[in-house]
Amino acid sequence: MNRHSPLLNALLSPAQMGHADQMTIEAGTPGIELMERAGRAIFDRVLTAYPDAETIHVLCGPGNNGGDGFVVAELLRQAGRTVRLSTLGSPDDLKGDAALAFRQWRGETIALHPADLKEADLLIDAVFGAGLDRPAEGTAAAYIIAMNHSGAPILSVDLPSGVCGATGRVGRDSVHADETVTFFRKKPGHLLNPGKAHCGNITVADIGISDETLEKLGVTSYENAPGLWQAHWPGYCEYVNKYTRGHAMVVSGGPLSTGASRLSAVNALRTGAGLVSLVGSPDALMVHAAHVTSVMLKPASTPQELKELLSDVRVSAAAIGPALGTDAEARKLVDIALSCPPALTLDADVFTLFADDPPALFDWLKHRDRTCVLTPHVGEFKRLFGAIPQDGNRLDAAREAAELSGGVIVLKGSDTIIAEPGGRAAINSNAPPWLATAGSGDVLTGIITGLMAQGMPAFEAACAGVWLHGEAGNRCGPYLIADDLESGLAEVLEEDSHDWSTPDDE
Repeated sequence: MNRHSPLLNALLSPAQMGHADQMTIEAGTPGIELMERAGRAIFDRVLTAYPDAETIHVLCGPGNNGGDGFVVAELLRQAGRTVRLSTLGSPDDLKGDAALAFRQWRGETIALHPADLKEADLLIDAVFGAGLDRPAEGTAAAYIIAMNHSGAPILSVDLPSGVCGATGRVGRDSVHADETVTFFRKKPGHLLNPGKAHCGNITVADIGISDETLEKLGVTSYENAPGLWQAHWPGYCEYVNKYTRGHAMVVSGGPLSTGASRLSAVNALRTGAGLVSLVGSPDALMVHAAHVTSVMLKPASTPQELKELLSDVRVSAAAIGPALGTDAEARKLVDIALSCPPALTLDADVFTLFADDPPALFDWLKHRDRTCVLTPHVGEFKRLFGAIPQDGNRLDAAREAAELSGGVIVLKGSDTIIAEPGGRAAINSNAPPWLATAGSGDVLTGIITGLMAQGMPAFEAACAGVWLHGEAGNRCGPYLIADDLESGLAEVLEEDSHDWSTPDDE
């Protein structure tokens, strides 16, 4: 598979992973062989991450996840480690490949006593894995509680027990792992909160499932990474000039509310748009003039003047919403922007302006020639689409919102989800917690707008923007403020963008 293929970043639901296993078995690889490869991968990770762990307690469930645990237990025993193994339920009840794997175990199987776990150097959680979609109960819950209270590091097989692989939901009792080893591809539950916080360091192991199998699964979920959007990266060519790189406009708030739009404009320019203009009242532009040099200033005191600017065929993208205001005049400006041709990024106050009439916004979006990008945080999302239930599936919620609205949804958070109408979605995983600071979202709006100005399609621009935003935050480090992100963005683009412009065909 091409090293830049989006399928390298595919996320598989537990059902899809089960289908991949089954297709591989039907193609001639015995299930026990897949289990042995999984066990070997876990064994290798134990040796790498915990080379000094001498006493290892392996806790195994009744299914194939437990079977993986039996394999690694025997490998560790053969390697000279002291291995204790406990099973959830009687080994006599095991079936299929898990039963075959247990027969290869040559050590003792002991009843679980929580005090025993405190003597271990490492615990291996092979109780449930990704398939559990309900809270752990009874003895299973007791196993999980004992692991979490042991004080020993925990390596989970496939997914920490108690975390739902499809949604990232966690039960009342769910393992908090230090390491997770999964197979073939990650699951959404590895990246979605709150499950993401339970996984620790994640290793994805190759167990011999083919690329052809992956291509048959109808993947629509991805981990956001350059391979997902680099085929659309604008890059630079020999005959480029500022006009061919697009003109982005950012609509400003009033004179006391200029900072947000300025953050958007500066970062749209930094992302590579050939020209960027801030549009607003003369009073607001006087404030901007004291802060910007490379960004142009375009006066527009009325909705009609804004329409004239945005109707210029040379304007390729625009952003509206950051600190725009929430009065009737602001609503008129948004309506004007929606009626004009440029690609649009909608943020912040736009969601408040349409909170009483979301269908009016959706009608605008569905009748535009170009798909818009909407970038709500959870509170703003609620204004348009309703609250996501506490135990709800954020991935499904973002997909449903994209389908309902007709726009690309960027549902912001530490596990930002990007979804487009039709079902394709990506989960971002590179954003540091210190991006949670005022103005950070305005920077993201600018990055996405700058990319769309250069011709990137809405979904790819949104995915690239979110990833760049996360990387810029990583470069800046803790205690950043939003103004710092431009320098972090410049660093990322300087170091990495040449790799996205030259995908290989291997």
